[in-house]
This record gives sequence, C-alpha cells and structure tokens, in this order.
Amino acid sequence: MRKRITVGMDISQIAHLGGVAVYTENLALQLQKIPDLEMVFFYSSLRKPYKGKLKNVRSHRLPPTLFEMLFNRWRNIGIEKFIGPVDIFHSSDWTQPPTKAKKVTTFHDLIPVKYSSWSHPKIVDVFKKRLSLVGREIDMVIAVSQSTKEDLIKISHIPSEKIKVIYEGVEEYFKPQSQETVDEFKNKYKLPGKFILAIGGVGKRKNIDRIREASKGYNLIILGKDIQIPRDELPFLYASADCLLYASLYEGFGLPVLEAMACGTPVITSNVSSMPEVGGEAAVYVNPQDVEDIKKKLKIVMGNKELREEMIKKGLIQSKKFSWEKAASETYQVYKNLMK
Repeated sequence: MRKRITVGMDISQIAHLGGVAVYTENLALQLQKIPDLEMVFFYSSLRKPYKGKLKNVRSHRLPPTLFEMLFNRWRNIGIEKFIGPVDIFHSSDWTQPPTKAKKVTTFHDLIPVKYSSWSHPKIVDVFKKRLSLVGREIDMVIAVSQSTKEDLIKISHIPSEKIKVIYEGVEEYFKPQSQETVDEFKNKYKLPGKFILAIGGVGKRKNIDRIREASKGYNLIILGKDIQIPRDELPFLYASADCLLYASLYEGFGLPVLEAMACGTPVITSNVSSMPEVGGEAAVYVNPQDVEDIKKKLKIVMGNKELREEMIKKGLIQSKKFSWEKAASETYQVYKNLMK
C-alpha cells in the first residue's frame, strides 16, 4: 500500500475577503479529495472562527500579527508545534513558518514590492521579509500566472526552475442564468435594465476613476461601491450585466475575468500583467491608462450584437480551461515531485 503524503496547509487567508481567500478555500477543498494526501489545515484568526467544510483544521484564536512575528521574525517555533509532523508544508502569503518539512508556497502577485504605494506600509514590510525567507528556504513556489512568475524572477533571487505556474479555477456555480433569474435579481437590487459592471477595491489598482470617465453615457454599477452582495449571488450579477469592464492596472491572476466569462458575460479587460493569460482570445483588451481606448472599445462591444455573441461563446469555452480540480491535480504533482 502506497504511503500517503501528509501535507500541512495554511488556510488563514480564508478569514479575509478577496481572491486569495477564494484560491485558498477552493484549492484546499479539492486537495482534501485526493486519496494519496493526508491534509492538515492551519487556521489562525482572532475574530472569525473557521466554519467551513474542510476537515482536520487546527484552529487558533490568535491574531495573524502574532503569528507573523512568531514565524517571520522570531522563528524559534516550527509549524509542527501547531499541526504536528508533516511531509510538506504549504504556506500562505503572510507567514513563512520554520519547519522540518519540504516547503511550498503560493505567490498571487508582487504588488507590495512592484507598486508599494498601493499597499499599507505594514503589508509591504511583511511581504519583503517573507520574500527574503522564501528565497533562502523554499523548495518550490507556485505562481498563479506566468506574469506573476516573471515578476518573481525579476524581483527575487528564486530560480525559474523552482517556480511552477498553476492557474486558478472557477467554481461550478458560475454559469449562465435564466432570464427569469436575471429579472428577479435586477428587481431585488433595483438594477437598471442595461448596465456595465466594474469591480471596486481599495486604492487605485482597480482604475475606477478612468472606468467612470470612459463609461459616461452608460449605466455603470461598481461592485463594492454601488452594490454589496454575498459571493453566492455573484453569478446573478455577472449574468445581469451587459459586459464586465475590468480595466485593472495590475492583477496577479484576475478571477473576475474568468467568473464573468463562465456566466456568459462579455469581458473587456486590460492588456497588461496576467489578464491576457486569463482572457485568451475571448476578451477585448484595452490600455488601462488610456481613457479614450477604453471608451472606444466599450462603444464597439456595446454596439455590436454579433461581436457580443461571439465573445460570449468564446468566453464560455475559455472559462472551461480553468478549474479548481485541475489546480489541485497540478499542486498534488508538485508535492509528489518533492517527495521523490
């Protein structure tokens, strides 16, 4: 009988909102299904107890800042103290604990060092410390896009052969919706009959000022500003929109591009960083710093029914290339290779 690989994984990011939490939860759920893996999950949050579907979670009601100091600075206690012995430890993007196990970590983006003005100084400081530890100690890095891998090679001393690109996925409930469902959703949130959807966020990275300027003359709904909804209603919002305008200045992956396409929504996105990798031939691309270019492409997409139908068809095909099952399978292969 083949020995199972015991993997410890930090899932503390699930306590927060955003793409990293989506990645962490979905990857962990799929890894848990692989028979050759014995998963042990480390979770730390002072205010938000873990209430998800994962099994074998070692939960600690302590602030992440304490573990950051313990694991990134003092480094006198290993992760084994909290989760027991493991063959591999897969760290998050906040701490890099000492461990006797093989070390894997995921990098989602390089924002705190590439665009430090977009991040809180505390986050920049933690990121730099952790990046230095990863460069010295890590056995394998997972980058969520080729763009993120290239950023890592430029900014760190991590060799290319230690960085594996494994794309994120999209949950199965992101899919086209019936007209009845769309109408009910629009009525519930008093949304206009036709609108462009944008995704808000903290700071300037989501490029909302330029998106607003380019969208004059259209109804623009900004998720996080004009509408707040639970994640399980996101497919209804995407399906209700006439297009997603995701002209972000930088993304490590860009999940909304994939989610919108899976729901049958045309996508206009940026021609920089990871977004062309995710959108493939299904999206229309803009220079995110050029308001006139955004305005021009928006007018073309909104005014051309045949183009929109072609974008929807291509988007549904493109979104099927990405899945959390595939991400977990490729991550498992990383673990297996480290145990050889």
